[in-house]
Amino acid sequence: MKKITKSQGRSSRYRTLREEAFEANKQLPQLGLVLFTFGNVSAADRKEGVFAIKPSGVPYEELTPARMVVVDFEGKVVEGKLRPSSDTKTHAVLYKHWQEIGGISHTHSTYATAWSQALKDIPVYGTTHADHTTVDIPCTLPMSDAMISGDYEFQTGFQIMECLRERNLRYTDLEMILVGSHAPFTWGSTSSKAVYNSAVLESIARMAFLTEAINPGAVRIKESLLRKHFDRKHGPDAYYGQ
Repeated sequence: MKKITKSQGRSSRYRTLREEAFEANKQLPQLGLVLFTFGNVSAADRKEGVFAIKPSGVPYEELTPARMVVVDFEGKVVEGKLRPSSDTKTHAVLYKHWQEIGGISHTHSTYATAWSQALKDIPVYGTTHADHTTVDIPCTLPMSDAMISGDYEFQTGFQIMECLRERNLRYTDLEMILVGSHAPFTWGSTSSKAVYNSAVLESIARMAFLTEAINPGAVRIKESLLRKHFDRKHGPDAYYGQ
């Protein structure tokens, strides 16, 4: 039997991680969440302390698993010939501080980004929203000039964490956020769950926009119905699904 060296074994592990990141990134245009080179998804390997992410400025149709870039949780490239996404430091900050996530997705999807640009939280208007969370989707405050002129992408990670802290929300309970004047970020236990959350967020954002357009005086979902829909999926006596 041929002996596998440590470096070969590590390369094989990274290859699997790059494939996961590639498959997740491929979903973004398929789901209508990105245009051209907008957005990125990363997939983390906690044991290795690294994540694979889309290369910067490369069109989605030109992506391959081999073109994914592997970086550590400090944002330093570990493996790959291309520059990683310009948002890499934001992903690195979140992975470093949030130990229970395995994937992050960042899009500029139309409706979620519109709410971000409007600097407005997305209210809980109906059961689709309540199926995923019982709270409004928060929008961060605009970033300060000092943070913008500093290490911008690095600071974006802290901007996200600070918003959740101020709202007394845990990243394990709410897996999506709007970055003020920018666009949405979502995360999850895997990269595919992060992409799922991006799609859910865009759908919720579109429904909320249309709700307010149809009825500017629309009221929030009643508490009993909100709890019913959330608990039947996520509560201790959940009964949705198989």
